[in-house]
Amino acid sequence: MDNRLRIAVEAAGAFAYLHSEASIPIIHRDVKSANILLDDHHTTKIADFGASRLVSLDQTQVATLVQGTLGYLDPEYFHTSLLTDKSDVYSFGVVLAELLTGKKPLCQERAQEERNLATYFIIAMKENHLFQILEPRILKEGTLEQLQATAELVKRCLNLNGEDRPTMKEVAMELEGLRKFTKHPWVIQQSDEETESLMSESDLYTIPLNPYANSNGPYSSNSTQMMMFPINSPR
Repeated sequence: MDNRLRIAVEAAGAFAYLHSEASIPIIHRDVKSANILLDDHHTTKIADFGASRLVSLDQTQVATLVQGTLGYLDPEYFHTSLLTDKSDVYSFGVVLAELLTGKKPLCQERAQEERNLATYFIIAMKENHLFQILEPRILKEGTLEQLQATAELVKRCLNLNGEDRPTMKEVAMELEGLRKFTKHPWVIQQSDEETESLMSESDLYTIPLNPYANSNGPYSSNSTQMMMFPINSPR
């Protein structure tokens, strides 16, 4: 759980920098798990800025042709063609839901009500079925309070009304706070052998990517240069 949160914190921090600290604000417009990568030192990188839009300081939204990836695409942006930094927040909410559930954002093989992860996640929250859809490993690694608070943050990110979503900076700050939660006192610490075994397992789902090559800084324009989400890798 800690490694997942660390990756989420670093990614949210990078997006927050683009939104509010860059000299000219940048909306990524294609936030998804495949564009959040790890280098050989397990540092989180943001990739693929091909769809990104610069936003002048006096603008809060930009009218554009809708662009993004189905399953991650902000419904409000899809229906209005008005792009805001909260569109990235929605997409990042889907990424967080992936981290918690280990499920793909869209899957036609799942039951009708489960095909769209964002919708499925919100329904599970409303019906108090959250812990039934979380990845089993997550339930063993995190505290109940930590998991519930993270899920509530995901729910806010996935709000259909963009104005009611948190900013990416707020998301990063909340995730950082959640990393400080302690583990269940009854969770047995894994031995080195167990840790090595977990590290060898595939995480989330299998995605063929080429090994990491060279990259400097928190961003990369080549989404095939790094490994995606080796969640249980060491820091």
